[in-house]
Amino acid sequence: MQRTMRIWLSSLLLILFGNAYSQTPAQVVDLQTRPGVIQRMLVLSPPDPKATVILFAGGDGGLAIQPDGSLLRGKGNFLVRTRQLFADQGFLVEVIDAPSDRQGGSFLEGFRQTSEHVTDIKAAIAWARDHAKAPVWLVGTSRGTQSAAFVATELTGADGPDGLVLTSTILRDKKGRPVTAMPLDRLHIPVIVAHHKDDACPLCNYSQLPQLMDRLTNVSRKQLLSFTGGESKGDPCEAFAYHGYNGIESDVVNQVSAAILQK
Repeated sequence: MQRTMRIWLSSLLLILFGNAYSQTPAQVVDLQTRPGVIQRMLVLSPPDPKATVILFAGGDGGLAIQPDGSLLRGKGNFLVRTRQLFADQGFLVEVIDAPSDRQGGSFLEGFRQTSEHVTDIKAAIAWARDHAKAPVWLVGTSRGTQSAAFVATELTGADGPDGLVLTSTILRDKKGRPVTAMPLDRLHIPVIVAHHKDDACPLCNYSQLPQLMDRLTNVSRKQLLSFTGGESKGDPCEAFAYHGYNGIESDVVNQVSAAILQK
């Protein structure tokens, strides 16, 4: 009787919640991008994807993706922890790790604005175009915006992305070049900027966003998505502060996704 009751309850939950607990099939993809160098990605592949989103985590960008798809680092990062939400929107998702020659130590620190990084991501874009006949968007958060924006300014046409999303953009940076100091006039693709109004990270002050938006002079479309609410915990520059959209992840992903799909 108890076993029958458990089966009945499980069936009821499936009926009530449908695919709420389903996971998009994921695979680990290794691309040889430079001599002796492998770029590893965790890829989520829904059927008939509407677009591809290539996700760049913040911080040092090192995720240590294992062959079985598990991550040893960076699980809490906003884009990493919401990868399934993007797949739920019908996107093929590529989560980018540091390449094999940058595993350990500083990972992507000091590497995000280099020709080698561009070469690695060019291969990731090409793989996406081979596996989904859909637009390819680069999506970065925090220091990941320095990767996404730099690559987008360096690659054009079929080699480059069809769109760019910047969330919690690096607007100031004493250690390197912020996004606002990049040659953004090279961009002719749509650019979506998402930012929490109460982001307290000193590198990402909301009041400095007009400088970023004003520099997007040649893009085909630009859109600012501003957010409030949620909960801020810990370091204001980390993933569970307002900086990482803690508590409003679904709203952010939904609005970003709608903007990507906007015609």
